[in-house]
Amino acid sequence: MGVFYVAVLPQFIPAGAPHFAKGLLLTGVHIVLGLLRSALLVAFAQVLRGWLQRPQALRLLDRITGTVIAGFGLRLALSD
Repeated sequence: MGVFYVAVLPQFIPAGAPHFAKGLLLTGVHIVLGLLRSALLVAFAQVLRGWLQRPQALRLLDRITGTVIAGFGLRLALSD
């Protein structure tokens, strides 16, 4: 993960700004946003927990997943 910060974040540091402090700030923002996103996904899954455990929901999710995987396979097979 450190390679990401070294390779990507410097382009967002303005000229003349202290590189270490600004890089640390951007890294902290990235970590906080990742934690918030994960927390929202967990909360959303908790809300849908009852529905997700029903056999009909599992079948629907299996069909959707299978269709997506088959679509990717078909696209790969038909590509150059």
